[in-house]
Amino acid sequence: MARPRRCRRVCAEPAYRRFEPRPDAGGGNVVLTVDEYEAIRLVDYEKQTHEQCARQMDISRTTVTEIYESARGKLADCLVNGKVLVIEGGPYKVCPRLAGQGCGRPCRQGLPAASPSYLAEKGAFVMRIAVPYENGNVFQHFGHSEQFRVYDVENGQIVSRLTVLAEGGGHGALAGFLSGLKVDVLLCGGIGAGARDALAQAGIKLCAGVAGAADDAVSAYLSGGLHDNPAAGCGHHHHEHGHHCHGHDGCNEDKHGCAGNHCQSK
Repeated sequence: MARPRRCRRVCAEPAYRRFEPRPDAGGGNVVLTVDEYEAIRLVDYEKQTHEQCARQMDISRTTVTEIYESARGKLADCLVNGKVLVIEGGPYKVCPRLAGQGCGRPCRQGLPAASPSYLAEKGAFVMRIAVPYENGNVFQHFGHSEQFRVYDVENGQIVSRLTVLAEGGGHGALAGFLSGLKVDVLLCGGIGAGARDALAQAGIKLCAGVAGAADDAVSAYLSGGLHDNPAAGCGHHHHEHGHHCHGHDGCNEDKHGCAGNHCQSK
C-alpha cells in the first residue's frame, strides 16, 4: 500500500488560477497543482534554493525537486503547445500563520519578515552581507531601518537570502543587531558618523551611498563595482514627506532619504 503524500505547506492560495494564450487556442488544459505552483514561486520567483524551499513547504528537498521538475514540465507544455494552464488541487495546506506554526520566513499574509533566529548557522567560508530593505530596494535611512535583506555568499555566489526584522532602533542598536547576525558587510544609503564608528568597532565593512534594487546592489558589490562613499552621511530630521540633508552635495529629498552620492559602478 502506497504511503499517503504529506501535505505541502503553502503561504497562500494563488491569486490567479487560469492562464491561456487566447480564448480559441484549443490546445487543451494542463493542471498545475497548488503545491507545484508554490515550488515555482519560491524557487524561480523568490530565488530560494531547493533546501530553503523544502523548509518553507515542510517537505524533503528530494520532494521539492520532484515537484519543481513536474511543474516546469507542465509550464513548458503550455508555452510550446499553446495549452491553457489551470492551477488547482494537490496535497497542500495553507500556512496557519499562528505563533510557532509558521515557517519563520517572510510572510505574504501580513507578517513582513522572519525572525533573525531563522538565519542558518554561518559557515567558516561564508561572507554575510546585509542591506536595509524596503519593497525590494535599499532603504535609505540606516538608523530607521525596520528590516534587512541578508545574503550569504560562498565562492562569490549568493547561496541564500532572507529578509529579517530589525531588533531595536537607532544607529548603535542596529550595529549591535547586525553584529549579532555575524554580518561581514553592510550596503546602505545614508548613514551617520556615529553609525560608521559603531560598525567599524563591530568589524563590519561598510559600503554607503547605495541605492536601487537590493539584489542588484549585492551583485554589483560582488563583481567589484561598488565602493564606499564617505560623503554619503546624512544628518536629517525625519518628516512624513521628506527630510533635510546636510553635509554633502547632490542630496535629493524624498520620503525615504538621500538619493544623491550613490556608490558608483566601475
